[in-house]
Amino acid sequence: MAVDVIMPQMGESIAEGTLVKWLKKPGEAIRRDENLFEISTDKVDAEIPSPASGTLGEILVHEGQTVEVGTVVATIVEAGEASAVKTEPAPKSASVSKSEPAAVAAATPAAPADVVMADATGATSRTGDGDGTGGLATKEELRRTRSSPLVRNIAREHGVDVSRIEGSGLSGRVTKRDILAYVAGQESAPPLEPEAARPRDAGVAGPPPGAPAERRHEPAAAGAMPRPFADGDRIEIEPMSIMRQRIAEHMIASRRTSAHVTSFFEIDMTQVDELRRRNKERFQADSGVKLTFMPFIIKALVAGVNEWPVLNASVWNDQIVYKKDINVGIAVALQQERGFGLLVPVIRHADELSLVGLARAANDLAERARTKKLSPDEVQGGTITITNPGVFGSLAGTPIINQPQVAILGVGAIEKRVKVVGPGDSIGVRTCAYFSISYDHRVVDGATADHFMLVIKQKLESFSDPSLK
Repeated sequence: MAVDVIMPQMGESIAEGTLVKWLKKPGEAIRRDENLFEISTDKVDAEIPSPASGTLGEILVHEGQTVEVGTVVATIVEAGEASAVKTEPAPKSASVSKSEPAAVAAATPAAPADVVMADATGATSRTGDGDGTGGLATKEELRRTRSSPLVRNIAREHGVDVSRIEGSGLSGRVTKRDILAYVAGQESAPPLEPEAARPRDAGVAGPPPGAPAERRHEPAAAGAMPRPFADGDRIEIEPMSIMRQRIAEHMIASRRTSAHVTSFFEIDMTQVDELRRRNKERFQADSGVKLTFMPFIIKALVAGVNEWPVLNASVWNDQIVYKKDINVGIAVALQQERGFGLLVPVIRHADELSLVGLARAANDLAERARTKKLSPDEVQGGTITITNPGVFGSLAGTPIINQPQVAILGVGAIEKRVKVVGPGDSIGVRTCAYFSISYDHRVVDGATADHFMLVIKQKLESFSDPSLK
């Protein structure tokens, strides 16, 4: 008997996932709980285990396709039974394959509006027409009801009617990629004529005659942006990885959402460096983890948040949501074939942990981020983030805020510098680093951010914890 392999729901807010890689081929034997395929979602990359032992039957969702949670992606069958299994493959319009140009999916002809659309399970959908008599769901109604809360929020923010967008998801569902590409197309399009100058039939929805609506909803790769190369240029073109697409979407959305400002402080890390060097061998012997600068920095960050809690808040419409828990996100760089990707696992209740606890948590999360072992819960719920480009030699940076947070701390390279020190203005060698704080100026003023950084500076420059517990 065949067992369906489905796209799992990796967290409550996750409605779809991208199948990145199959780890087995059709006909190969597989054991229950052995890793079968890799997925990428809005929150995390993960390896998904097989739900049963047997043989991998027909693959229904191919690498690079994005499908809704609950979609059957393959079947597991008993040995010799694979040929008997027949399941309808996922629609090609469900995603853009890695090898397909984005324009192919966007240009796929949509079903007529009066056709009953099937959902991911094959069931047809109907909707009422507002007068209680019922009726068939139109393509536009299905798109509107099936878009995720994130898509609807972006649409509201930019005044976009979701029904005007050609969705590339299952059954015409509008994905984040679709809405962001549509918004980008609107911003790059030439201004329209004034409303009064555009004739429109009364009661007819949609763009006026001549409006470049079709061009606007195309993904950026399909022509919303000018071609960045000339005929004869020596180039190589490849699609963005799923992770790279997700990072791009989040960074653009954050810049559009928050009023970014960045301040810089130079902090003397000599005290922390000496404390760390004196205790690192004993610390590793006792705790089993290396003692880095990061636990000290997290401790200082917690001290800053305790005095200036607005840095640990979020903006919700015209209200400020103050978070009582201090959940610190730590940006982790993931090396890929070309460059790096990025995940931000979260240390929950960082204010309740000792240096040993913070060191263990940071090391554990970073290791499991690199090996794709994080659960969705471990990359959600952060209230403030630390990014550490200094490990690659960067002196300073202006990091982009990790939404819906209002601040992110950047740590530059920690290195020895010649400084003027002491009451006699003597010259000395000190271990220093530039720290930056990017903050949302909608709710955090410069004076508040600077006082927050002063707490961090004072804590690190006078750090004293001989027991390191």
